[in-house]
Amino acid sequence: MSEERTARLRAILLSFPRLAVATSGGVDSTTLAVLAHRVLGPRVLVVHAVSPAVPQEATARLRALAQREGFALREIDAGELADPRYRANPLDRCYFCKHNLYAAIARIFDGPIASGTNCDDLGDFRPGLRAAREAGVRHPYLEAGFDKAAVRALARSLGLGELAELPASPCLASRVETGIAVTPERLALIARIERLLSERFGPGDQRCRLRARGIELELPPERLLALDAPARAALLRAVEALLAQAGLAMPVTVAPYRRGSAFVHPGPR
Repeated sequence: MSEERTARLRAILLSFPRLAVATSGGVDSTTLAVLAHRVLGPRVLVVHAVSPAVPQEATARLRALAQREGFALREIDAGELADPRYRANPLDRCYFCKHNLYAAIARIFDGPIASGTNCDDLGDFRPGLRAAREAGVRHPYLEAGFDKAAVRALARSLGLGELAELPASPCLASRVETGIAVTPERLALIARIERLLSERFGPGDQRCRLRARGIELELPPERLLALDAPARAALLRAVEALLAQAGLAMPVTVAPYRRGSAFVHPGPR
């Protein structure tokens, strides 16, 4: 990790008289929240939106860190699921999510807001960045030239080793195929299935995708190759049991993990 780059990030944070850090519980924003608190102390408010779209594990992780580090954590309801534009799950769903998030933070904090966006994020389609721009949100990692690898290195240097190794995990709504409505019930089902995957395989890039044709379990290629016929059958039965508990019956398939594969536009349903 570049000491010059880290010094630049610290200087950027020191330039704020006070700051709210929008924090999802993932590695990027949580590392930024910890560093901001260590640099600015009580001048930092860490804000976390508790939502059916946010894995409970992420909220628990952030609560534990807040207690350990001693930073102020404010949990809010950003209200995205009350927004019909978000629930419809269009191509720019993330715009409506972030628009609601930043508006909710602005209602409780009258100072600047920072996000955990890093340089690697600029290579993706990120409608949420438009909402950030409209709300005047600052991106300290971008300003200091941090990519994802640099963020993970920073987390390790701060003694956040477990956080540094955390697999990327976008919000649960990203598992719902574009055009399929986002509902609390569907998000809860996805969370239960992904918890099952974690229990069986441990952490990693694995997803439960809700598609028009049914449930698709995406596993890393190496895990998929190691999944023999009995293990695959047992996995499918376990997921079908969770579906039955939810009063649902739909096909369940297994496929290799593909980043962002639910982001398509098959038309509204």
